[in-house]
Amino acid sequence: MQKLTPCLWFDTEGEEAATFYTSVFPNSKILEVTRYGSAGPRAEGMVMTVSFELDGQKFIALNGGPDFTFTEAISFEVNCGSQEEVDSYWSTLSEGGEEGPCGWLKDRFGVSWQIVPKRLVELLTDPDQEKAQRVMAAMLKMRKIEIDELERAAAA
Repeated sequence: MQKLTPCLWFDTEGEEAATFYTSVFPNSKILEVTRYGSAGPRAEGMVMTVSFELDGQKFIALNGGPDFTFTEAISFEVNCGSQEEVDSYWSTLSEGGEEGPCGWLKDRFGVSWQIVPKRLVELLTDPDQEKAQRVMAAMLKMRKIEIDELERAAAA
């Protein structure tokens, strides 16, 4: 049983967000939708929570109202095995959102994501510190991470 389940606070977009996220990640699905009842605090029948899985990781979307919004202080890291994966997640998740530096983006719901190729981590942890620092300098100039550019920096 999973012990930690991230709960994402939305105003009213929880179901829309869960549906979007489950369409983006493989092995994902909506598990359950609950609705507010007559006791409130929101309109009876409105979606209260959506339980969903993204590639086996359980999440909850809560339509809690406009009191809180997302910040970059919390983000979800997507580990990618290839440039094709990076490109796909980057374009899909950033659509209608905002591209940020160093592989970070905000989706159209304001949730922050880090789209990270496995190769970036390998190069940044290379025992050759000069190589790792060249890779870091290259990465700091990027928005979406480009593996070929990282490899060129490492080889320089």
